[in-house]
Amino acid sequence: MNGFYQRILIIDMTRKHYSIQSVSDDILGTYLGGKGLGSYLLSTLNPIGVDPLSPENHLIFATGPVTGSLIWGSSRYGVFTKSPLTGFYAESYSGGKVPEAMDAAGFDAIVITGSAPNPTAIAISPDHVDFVSAQGLWGADTYETEDRLESLFASLPQTHPQKKGAIVIGPAGENLVRFALIENDYWRSAGRTGVGAVMGSKKLKGILFCGNRKRRFHDVDGIRSFAKEFGSLAKSDKTVLAYKSMGTSMMVKPMNAFNSFPTRYWREGTCEHWQNIDAEALHGRCDVTPKSCLKCFMACGRLTTIREGRHAGLTIEGPEYETIYAFGGLCMIDSIEEIAFLNDVCDRLGMDTITAGNLCAFAMEARKRNVIDYNIGFGDADGVANLLSDIAHRKGVGDLLAQGIIAAAKEWKMEDVAVHVKGMEPAGYDPRVMKGMGLAYAISDRGACHLRTTFYKPELSGMIPADQIENKADLLIDFEDRLTLFDTLILCRFYRDFYNWEVLAQIIRITTGISADKSLLMKIASNVSDLVRRFNIREGLTKADDRLPSHLYRKMEKTGAEIKEADLDRMVQDYYRLRGWDEDGVPRT
Repeated sequence: MNGFYQRILIIDMTRKHYSIQSVSDDILGTYLGGKGLGSYLLSTLNPIGVDPLSPENHLIFATGPVTGSLIWGSSRYGVFTKSPLTGFYAESYSGGKVPEAMDAAGFDAIVITGSAPNPTAIAISPDHVDFVSAQGLWGADTYETEDRLESLFASLPQTHPQKKGAIVIGPAGENLVRFALIENDYWRSAGRTGVGAVMGSKKLKGILFCGNRKRRFHDVDGIRSFAKEFGSLAKSDKTVLAYKSMGTSMMVKPMNAFNSFPTRYWREGTCEHWQNIDAEALHGRCDVTPKSCLKCFMACGRLTTIREGRHAGLTIEGPEYETIYAFGGLCMIDSIEEIAFLNDVCDRLGMDTITAGNLCAFAMEARKRNVIDYNIGFGDADGVANLLSDIAHRKGVGDLLAQGIIAAAKEWKMEDVAVHVKGMEPAGYDPRVMKGMGLAYAISDRGACHLRTTFYKPELSGMIPADQIENKADLLIDFEDRLTLFDTLILCRFYRDFYNWEVLAQIIRITTGISADKSLLMKIASNVSDLVRRFNIREGLTKADDRLPSHLYRKMEKTGAEIKEADLDRMVQDYYRLRGWDEDGVPRT
């Protein structure tokens, strides 16, 4: 089938053995690539009830049928496994340049099982896998690891020309912090659900991808025309220009105006210091250059260098909106420079900034209540930096927080305060104001996630009123299904305004040759959603997990905004019905 290599690489870290297997057209036609193929392999290969940090949990990397093409937004890869943070399905995605190197190795998916006896790195090329000791890199931060990884394989024969790129973990992944991430291109991250901890459990410090393979596409001329057309449209598009000029940090101002910017550990919806941490502050006080992944005209990334103060000279890509909300809102850090610094700390250690910021704020709340004896308080950037280090190195209070919010809340008897769904914390959109985001958090397969539906978009834009309950699930499913197709291909979320159903059908046709209308595309998306739902159910999920935490049913301080439990339950039941699931959320077929 066009658009696919029809090859899967299976790597056993325990035996240092690998094999190459084929994948059938039937599977690819049913699930496509990316999330569809990764989820199919996870469901097929993983033992039921497996410990996420055991050798038997599979870690799966996948690219999509558009990777390596001229399609805008296509330089991305996905990671799929069982999450050590939630115990359920895990998916995470990253961009940059590395996805094209991963793809050039010539596989639709790479499946890693087992666990090496000692720290190891591997190099993957189209017909070979090399294993070398990474003992000298164990303990190194992500930047250093990426810098040094290629030199480990310098003596291996090279095929020219070829693309190269590496993915790595930091100390957090090595020490099995349950929200550790996988990083590439220094600042690009497969950030959520703890995929870095799974990589660490396999004693796998890094992977170098090398190759010169290319997919065979159905209509190369059609792809070229498509890229030219959309590239031309983007030059004057308001959304594109906004991302290029301000990046995701531009969301700080409207979210505060919307009273939905989570503040002081989910107590309030706006913070008084927002002008110190918004896009204007970032671009006014730092040297900022727009930065993009390959095959992207958005350039949403911010290559930022701090000009003045104690962090002068520090350069990172970021901070993104979600990092600003987590540290600037929840933790009340009132300086964009300090948030950038904390972003750098997380990147070097290799941990997700959303969960990290939430846990630091949770610790602040615990200290305020005299539940713990740790020197940290709201607004304390140094306290946060110290706690992040303690988490990554499993020291004191940090050792407990490294296990995630559920473990900490239980130990501190603060379950009624802890904010999470299925063990993963929400992003920066308060569901007491944005009711659709409440539904999105509740039903997300991987825990409280904003990206599976990006439903903040229609609620902020007025496409549907934020406080509406009726028919919310109907529109949310339309967004979710379309974005599930994004993840099977794999495409960047920020192209959602460009790639509607008709355009997705066009992309699939010119890359794979599959002709599909919206109904068939929704069927493919439904196949994937049902598959993932069944995986979670077999791992213990029930309808009781599709809910918000009790803290978010309390009224927001100052504004009094609230989401009622009965309204959330109604939307969830509507969602089940429209999905074709029974009243317990179980797929009927």
